[in-house]
Amino acid sequence: MSLFVCPNFRLGRLQDSNAVLSHFNEYSEHCFAEVSSEFSRNTRLLRSMKSDLDYIFQKLRSLKAKILATYPDAFPEDSMIEALDRRPDLEMPQ
Repeated sequence: MSLFVCPNFRLGRLQDSNAVLSHFNEYSEHCFAEVSSEFSRNTRLLRSMKSDLDYIFQKLRSLKAKILATYPDAFPEDSMIEALDRRPDLEMPQ
């Protein structure tokens, strides 16, 4: 009797697992469809913000160079700058 019950039991378990996985895949596909456009929009926004910030920091470096050329004592020496700026460099991989 156990020879006939065991395969049927396994088949039932596999069919249940298959149904659960199919449902999960449909749900995941639905969720991805909802957030993919928002994710793309946010990605474009972040890229735009990064290019804007790059431009701003480029202008700041240019202005700082001009100020240093005109007023050499306007900013502290390099060792002081390193001590003041302890933010991590996000461009360099660690």
